Amino acid sequence: MPDSSTARDIAKRVVRYYRRTRRDLPWRNNVHAYSVWISEIMLQQTRVAAVIPYYERWLRSFPTIEALAEAELDDVLAHWSGLGYYNRARNIHSCAKEVRTTYNGRLPSSAKELRALPGIGRYTAGAVSSIAYNQHEALVDGNVARVVSRVFAIEDELKSTAGIKEQWRICGALVPRSSPGDFNQGLMEIGALLCKPKNPECSVCPLMTHCRAYREERTNELPSVAKRKAAADKPLLALNAAYLERGGKLLLGHRKAEGLFGGLWELPTAPQREELSALTGLKLDFYGETASIEHAQVLSHRRLHIQVWPAQVSGRTHLRHGSPYQRLAWLTPSEVPSVGISTATKSILERTTEIRNER
Repeated sequence: MPDSSTARDIAKRVVRYYRRTRRDLPWRNNVHAYSVWISEIMLQQTRVAAVIPYYERWLRSFPTIEALAEAELDDVLAHWSGLGYYNRARNIHSCAKEVRTTYNGRLPSSAKELRALPGIGRYTAGAVSSIAYNQHEALVDGNVARVVSRVFAIEDELKSTAGIKEQWRICGALVPRSSPGDFNQGLMEIGALLCKPKNPECSVCPLMTHCRAYREERTNELPSVAKRKAAADKPLLALNAAYLERGGKLLLGHRKAEGLFGGLWELPTAPQREELSALTGLKLDFYGETASIEHAQVLSHRRLHIQVWPAQVSGRTHLRHGSPYQRLAWLTPSEVPSVGISTATKSILERTTEIRNER
């Protein structure tokens, strides 16, 4: 644990570094709680460069919490499509509705109240509270965890219970009463730009003189990180999807809110090809395996493999009891981008277009 003199010097160095070198990012212009909240949720598990166009499009369509709360979930998911982890988008929508009802459309400044809202955890609450409201709150994300683990030579594994507890304890002692938002963003900037997982740029780091890992020549040893499970070792989820066209329209199923890809639109999908007819209520005459398209995707906890089967269609659609879909719909090519489709379906449709263009 840093003494008060060390904590003050670290805070001063971090704030000075941030104000001098901070990146020009859209959510840092005209800072308010809504922009901080949306950007922080989008940035979870996603690179900054990938988030920027999504963020800008989101703010154009949903400029306020009120606008977001009034939007249809389909529209929200369509704007989120491609960012993955779709439960984040569902939680954002639920949170906006609760904020409209409980807080008159304004996110609360208290980290405790923020954490009681859907989808807002300890980190996001600390970010909104400190950056938007200048509250004395710490935060720890992956970048911050790496910085403090090196500076203070935390031996516990980065994502272990003990490691996380120590990271939060140290950050709580470091965050200054003045400019807590700049300090927190500065720590994140140092982690993102200098204190990188491999080959950190220690010579230009403002915390070099305080860093135990640097002094002990352990920057490539710390933080301690558990070996990640190889993609090939993750359990395989094998599915079959039907690619069904009629009258220039494509059949998609709208999943119920719960479970994998909940609330999204996708090609009708089932564990076995033989189940697709009953799933859609249609008579399907499959072309054969040679005309199929395969999609492979690695999720955070398992591998996903989808075999796609084109088929001739007859009959009318209807949902069976226990279907994973809340409805089936024939959509035109222009309608598909306006709904929230799964990444797998998006990839399959793009590949289908490529194959047709090659013929």
